[in-house]
Amino acid sequence: MSGWENRILMNRTFLWRGCVPAVLTVACLTVVLPSTGSAQEKPVKAQVEEVLKGLSRSHGLGPVAVSPDGSMLAFVHRAKDGWQVELAPFNYPGKTTRVTASKKDDEQCGESMVAWAPDSRRLAFVGNCLGGGQDDIFIASIGRDFAQGKPKIEVQRLTEAKGEVGFPEFSPDGSKVAFLYVEGATRPAGALAAMKSPAGVIGEDGVEIQRIAVVDAGAHKVVPQLATPAQLHVYEFDWSPDSKSLAYVAANPPGENNWWVAKLYTQALGAEPKAIFAPAEASGPLRGLQIAVPRWSPDGKSIAFIGGLMSDQGSTGGDVWLLPSEGLPQNGGPRNLTPERPTSPAWITWADDGHLFVSELASGNSQLVRLPVEGTSAADVVYSFPGTVGDGHFELSLSSTRDHATFVFNATSFDHPIETFAAHTAGPAVNSLSGLQQLTHINDGVERIWGKTESLNWKNDGFNVQGWLHFPKNYDPAKKYGLIVLVHGGPAAAAQSAWGGRGSLTGTAFSALGYFVLEPNPRGSYGQGEAFTAANRKDFGYGDLRDILAGVDEVVGKYPVDPERVGLTGWSYGGFMTMFAVTQTNRFKAAVAGAGISDWKSYYGENSIDQWMTPYFGASVYKDPAVYAKSSAIDFIDKVHTPTLAVVGDRDGECPAPQSFEFWHALRDQHVPTQLVVYPNEGHGFVNPEHRTDVLVRALGWFAQYMPAK
Repeated sequence: MSGWENRILMNRTFLWRGCVPAVLTVACLTVVLPSTGSAQEKPVKAQVEEVLKGLSRSHGLGPVAVSPDGSMLAFVHRAKDGWQVELAPFNYPGKTTRVTASKKDDEQCGESMVAWAPDSRRLAFVGNCLGGGQDDIFIASIGRDFAQGKPKIEVQRLTEAKGEVGFPEFSPDGSKVAFLYVEGATRPAGALAAMKSPAGVIGEDGVEIQRIAVVDAGAHKVVPQLATPAQLHVYEFDWSPDSKSLAYVAANPPGENNWWVAKLYTQALGAEPKAIFAPAEASGPLRGLQIAVPRWSPDGKSIAFIGGLMSDQGSTGGDVWLLPSEGLPQNGGPRNLTPERPTSPAWITWADDGHLFVSELASGNSQLVRLPVEGTSAADVVYSFPGTVGDGHFELSLSSTRDHATFVFNATSFDHPIETFAAHTAGPAVNSLSGLQQLTHINDGVERIWGKTESLNWKNDGFNVQGWLHFPKNYDPAKKYGLIVLVHGGPAAAAQSAWGGRGSLTGTAFSALGYFVLEPNPRGSYGQGEAFTAANRKDFGYGDLRDILAGVDEVVGKYPVDPERVGLTGWSYGGFMTMFAVTQTNRFKAAVAGAGISDWKSYYGENSIDQWMTPYFGASVYKDPAVYAKSSAIDFIDKVHTPTLAVVGDRDGECPAPQSFEFWHALRDQHVPTQLVVYPNEGHGFVNPEHRTDVLVRALGWFAQYMPAK
């Protein structure tokens, strides 16, 4: 995956170098796989490559934005020479015009992160197609007759940056552009990217700080002027309605670790920042939790934000909160606008001074509602359907016209490849993708290569639990099949309905290769309200595992699954759940742990993001080691009988390689079949396609070996 694909697909990113030999690729193994309608005995690598090619057959779409007046669309599309920004009239989205000229000889370049000016005549974007490889902010000026089919576009390079730039936003008066900037950056900001090899004074040398830069919108090749102080790493920001101030979420560096203790600031341009809310110092339900997506009200009097228990920067969920933009009165606190709401709001925008539009997860559905700020009126639903939506900027974020009559976004589901859609806020609620206005048709005719998918619901310990069940390709109810349980990362995240798959361990790929696949959303996940998300605090591997096992019972009881052929896998938190589950039950006959955690006690001192752990465990490991030991697989390792494969990147900062090494070493000592594969130059999110393929090849070989088809 290229750097630009990283930017397009991940948009959130995270020092460690593994001490075991790295394995690069695997030879063509021959094992017996479940029947997929073709010859059963086939080289695994060849079959996997064929499936992965099918999963990625659809055309890619990146960020999308509708102009404030609703007349034009700007979207990022993948072409043969890289990701490129294109324009189209809203009513004729098929008539596209590339903003910049194609580079010669198919030389690769990239463009992304589109943002309209309030006048709907200028478009800011990030790119390197008109420079020397360095990303910069560009502004495209668009002629007024563009929407009538007479394209006239002039592009000007706004900045001359030396570092990482991203997320440009025009001020409400259109005179300035603000953006995030890491001056002299040597790696993407965040925890998913591969960490630097440790050298020098750890935690002090080479620390890179992301700040807000502000430049005049009419400038040409200017050096970015940093607006926020050097001691604050900024994650997200919003302009005040008068264009004179910024609201932002920030923390002291290092940025990849301190997001979990970030504060909400306001700052007038040219002045010093003012911290108006600090969760670590607050009383009430937000104490010690996380905040994200600050949004200034149109009258300038209030700031709304998302607050709650979040395990990863960029994976947002919680409740919607409101506080005065001048700061809280003494002993006051922000006001919760969504108490006990059984959903997980992830992104917000103001409709007017009295209402917010909230984009949220609702038990497997993506949902947009109009929420009153005052009173007890119920939220009005604009749409709610099983699928994944977004405009490419933040979790579940959407682009809207100035009057909020129309929202534009990319959407996808297990049954529908990605396309750009519009939702109109007038009229009845929409409950399916087909009820939206489809604006693009770039993937017409692309068919899925995996089996059908159903949303499942089951009850356990008083909770309603939702998950997805993928049927095997070419499903025959007269046959018995193996079942693979795929646990998502997080834990504050959710498995969602989406076309194809990213990463190595993908439910649709296992389905295409002949397995039933259960993707559960147990307690700790988003989608059922903040109490459900917080229900696994101090309880990792217990209640959430019971929810998963109850889901397995549901599937085995209703579908033709061989109970002796049930496997378990997952990445990150899913990798931890895999490692821990095999110490608690022999239900799973084979397991594959991706980037897992085997010992929370040693993990606390190894990872680069230890700040996330206190909200979940209640204290640091040095204050309460027992609560960490309670959920550590290594403390129950003598109970394991399940053959387990572990895979990890050697520069993973979120779940460092020594965790997988420790687990593998212990299983080997217990004479349990095991194998460890460490991949070079990989962080928490793998970027090398060969490595991602290799992980899936090995996983399939492992399941086929220890859960053989009968």
